[in-house]
Amino acid sequence: MRIGLVTDGGYPYANGESGLWCDRLVRGLAQHEFDLFALSRSAEQEQRGWVPLPTQVGRVRTASLWTPDEDVRGARPSKGLLARMVTGGGARPYGRRERRRFTAHFADLAASVCAAGPAGGEDDAAAGGAVSGEPDGDGRTSAAAADERFTDGLYGLAELAREHGGLTAALRSEAAVRVLEAACRAPGTGRTVQTAAVPDLLAFARELDRLLRPLSLDWYDEESLGAVDLCHATSGGAAALPGLLAKRFFGVPLLVTEHGVQLRAHYLAATGSALYAPVRALLANFHGRLATEVYRQAAILTPGDTHARRWQERCGAEREKLRTVHPGMESDRFTALGESGDSGPDDTLVWVGRIEPAKDLIALLHAFAEVRKAEPDARLRIIGAPAGGAEGAEGAGGAEGATYLAHCRALAAQLFPDEATDAHAVGDNPVSFEEIGGAEVPEVTDAYAAGGVVVLSSVMEGFPAGLVEAMFCGRATVSTDVGAVVEVIGGTGLVVPPRNPRALADACLALLRDPERRARLGAAARARALELFTVEQNLAAFRGIYLELISHAPVRREAETVDTDGEPRPFATPPEARVPGPWTVSGANPAGRTPSWAAAGPRAVCAGARGAGGGDA
Repeated sequence: MRIGLVTDGGYPYANGESGLWCDRLVRGLAQHEFDLFALSRSAEQEQRGWVPLPTQVGRVRTASLWTPDEDVRGARPSKGLLARMVTGGGARPYGRRERRRFTAHFADLAASVCAAGPAGGEDDAAAGGAVSGEPDGDGRTSAAAADERFTDGLYGLAELAREHGGLTAALRSEAAVRVLEAACRAPGTGRTVQTAAVPDLLAFARELDRLLRPLSLDWYDEESLGAVDLCHATSGGAAALPGLLAKRFFGVPLLVTEHGVQLRAHYLAATGSALYAPVRALLANFHGRLATEVYRQAAILTPGDTHARRWQERCGAEREKLRTVHPGMESDRFTALGESGDSGPDDTLVWVGRIEPAKDLIALLHAFAEVRKAEPDARLRIIGAPAGGAEGAEGAGGAEGATYLAHCRALAAQLFPDEATDAHAVGDNPVSFEEIGGAEVPEVTDAYAAGGVVVLSSVMEGFPAGLVEAMFCGRATVSTDVGAVVEVIGGTGLVVPPRNPRALADACLALLRDPERRARLGAAARARALELFTVEQNLAAFRGIYLELISHAPVRREAETVDTDGEPRPFATPPEARVPGPWTVSGANPAGRTPSWAAAGPRAVCAGARGAGGGDA
């Protein structure tokens, strides 16, 4: 079958675990043909180029979701940017009829986003509006009415963009800001939204323009998303918009995979942003409404773990649509260490991962201070990786990571002054900060081999890829109970509450003092990881899901798909019709034609920009 794979900031660009996962999926399901629809998030990402693509990739369409003026994102717009936004940036304006259509659809979208309700976390009753569970005059709840207006506005704008070449000028126009202002002042809106000033509305219009940019792409025709048998969105949120429109315009089944729920990611990012409270409230409402619609329209949702699944259920996903599929990870490079039977040094703890505040290395250092009181010879090795490095250990997280690393180094120097065995020896600190790729730790396997116990001290985590790597290596682990840690580790490691250095220290001491227990836990952990978290199990799951979805979706090409009564015929085109051979000549197959791709030759891989940011060749 032909799969339309929609990616956001990942494949085929050369960065991150999401790109690795997509590459494994495409290469592992070689019996299918893939068309890639890739959204890029930055100029730097595009400059890094693509990874080598396998032969089953037929076409690549690319689009940029960034513009130069987003360098100031996170603050209120400057005066020059405000002027460009209000005038529409110089793009060709709509005619009178199109302006009326835009105003009507955008008013529906704005009213739903401004309405108080659980999708955005606002308190309806406190805001003076109807409680979300109370029916309105038509017997619907206010939340259902807001969701209906959201979908009416969203799809109305999509149809307008498809017919008239995009929305960017309209979304940044004075008319759009006036519509937003009227929606914010209307009865029933949340208290925070009602306080929005003009600069807040302009900032929200700018963010909305970025989020809705997929509506303006030229991907929605019979040669692009309309030509695929199944659309697979590799994340939710705005990245799933092309999949929503493929279903809306062409009836293409939609599969959505979320290893990290986009709505949760937005909430976490918003807490540290410089945006004012009204803008954050409006964005939260928008993301909540969009998540609800994505989950409603998807034929199947595949969360990467139970933690993501619970978030999806909370946002309205139906349980019968949910299939948990753990991310598949390469295990071969860890085989030698995992099968060596070596449980590691008896006196060394090792931490491997991205250095950032969410990993709570501060608590780990305080826990190690307690360990040193009981075991004076114990050592702690904190090992990161260069930015964009190994899949489970992705280095320091930019400027924030570098600042946090400096803070951790200073705390380690304060807690553990350099020690010397005598007056003539050089002092040594029991805590070391190292980097994968250095002289002492050239490979990620060397990082896990460096310690007898692998520690995860995070206060926030999604799917803990680094923990799975430690399990592949046969290492005993001590982890904090966050994210999907308990689901991943099962009973093969010790789990303690987060932000509890005393509990973390006690668990580490228990394993350091018991080599036999470490060996048993490590062997069990490796067996569990090989059973649940390999690339093979991931591919098997998606192979079955693809076939299940296509078996319920009739072929949509009109000449091939209807019987004598005009009803759709499932499997109207046999699989062999897609393979060049004598059976593809006229009259030798039910459709009476050679498939277009077989007649025209291999499709060229394409990139670049066309229209509203799309690329084709």
